[in-house]
Amino acid sequence: MIITTTDFIPGKEVTEILGVARGSTVRARNFGSDFMASLKNLVGGEVSEYTKLQAHSREQALQRMINDAEQMGADAIINIRMTTSMIMQGMSEILAYGTAVKLK
Repeated sequence: MIITTTDFIPGKEVTEILGVARGSTVRARNFGSDFMASLKNLVGGEVSEYTKLQAHSREQALQRMINDAEQMGADAIINIRMTTSMIMQGMSEILAYGTAVKLK
């Protein structure tokens, strides 16, 4: 599966637009991460617990988007985007979406 943020793929021709492929995940922080983040807030620096949580969440949302496109029979997903929104205090959604297409 080719995925790209561009609206075309060099050397490939889009023959059909299948629709919007999307994948999302909702994650909540946990006490352990919050405690470590509180300590980091005192001394400064990267909060690696949250960095890892966000990275895993992004990968999961991307994989779910790819699975959605595969179910549509897509060869590629073009013009992909990601967005994050807060659901409630300490809980957020990461959404990955793009245009599922067939290629020649």
